[in-house]
Amino acid sequence: MNWFKKFLVAVVDGWRLVLDNRYNPLRFIKDPSVQTYFTCVLFVMWCFWFGLIGSYYVGWFGYSIATSIIVHLSVLVPIALTNGVFLDAERGGANWVKEWRKI
Repeated sequence: MNWFKKFLVAVVDGWRLVLDNRYNPLRFIKDPSVQTYFTCVLFVMWCFWFGLIGSYYVGWFGYSIATSIIVHLSVLVPIALTNGVFLDAERGGANWVKEWRKI
């Protein structure tokens, strides 16, 4: 079970490093809804870009960009929910978060 806790902590730390608006340049935009909008636009742009790369360079000519977006969302939504739970626990002073980080 320790490997699972380490994995979750690593996922949360990786998420914050790239997508947490407290640390990336979007932090200078004060309105959270505008921050969210730009985050979503960048997400769709990168899905589209990697879809083009995959279809052209790798030869996946049947590659669907819409499917790419759905697959990426199926990975990112659970990660975002995990991040939300961890953030809420840290704000509430939950001791279990501190214990997980010690492992």
